[in-house]
Amino acid sequence: MPSEGLHPVSDAFEAEALASLDSLYRAALRLTREPADAEDLVQDTYLKAFRAADRFAPGTNLRAWLFTILHNTARNRVRDRAREAVDVDSDAVEQARESGFGSRDSETPESRLLREAMAPEVQEAIDELPEAFRQAVWLRDVEEFSYGEIAQMLEIPMGTVMSRISRGRRLLFERLNHLRPAHV
Repeated sequence: MPSEGLHPVSDAFEAEALASLDSLYRAALRLTREPADAEDLVQDTYLKAFRAADRFAPGTNLRAWLFTILHNTARNRVRDRAREAVDVDSDAVEQARESGFGSRDSETPESRLLREAMAPEVQEAIDELPEAFRQAVWLRDVEEFSYGEIAQMLEIPMGTVMSRISRGRRLLFERLNHLRPAHV
């Protein structure tokens, strides 16, 4: 008997949805910048997708639908966290910093592979982009979504997507231009 709130999911839907797991995780890691948060975000995305599987229109782009759920969930989390009061224990923060908390030892194999596959200068330049530009450039140039799909995922006009990608690429070019050989 299906769990409460879950509808029976076809094997084909499940297989196609799970085929996007790695790319959803990479996108979630870009959004959250923390492996544990990225894993939670992907898990929530799949939970929502499987609960709403009966509303998915067969023949449409399942991968884009999953990315839309991922981005909406991430946006809702940011909004919800902004409403929460923040208490900071400065002693605990200082102890964590001194003990090396947040070092690369906490990386997942996926994030390590992605980091190593990209030149460090490129990775750093992408990470330094403002959030809006980083999302748009990543979805277009790494995940290879269309402008229309990105507009739907981020719930912004297509012209804004195109502008963010253009500006993000220009910022990347400016940051990486010094790496080009002088004769180019």
